[in-house]
Amino acid sequence: MSLPDRLSNDPRSPFFNAEALEAGVGIMFNGKERQDVSEYCVSEGWIRVPAGKSKDRFGEPITIKLKGTVEPFVKA
Repeated sequence: MSLPDRLSNDPRSPFFNAEALEAGVGIMFNGKERQDVSEYCVSEGWIRVPAGKSKDRFGEPITIKLKGTVEPFVKA
């Protein structure tokens, strides 16, 4: 299975893909595995991660965008 260039774990996002998420996607960001990634884009080289315990007015975590090398992989 090939992973999409951009993937989000938010069902409201146009980049949500349940099949890919069920397969188990892992992210290597700048050579280290990240467990807290909520969205990534390989071609643009960024990930979105929660910014602490902050929530927006809808109760969703506030995220920040980190730029670097993104390498998605399927967890075994």
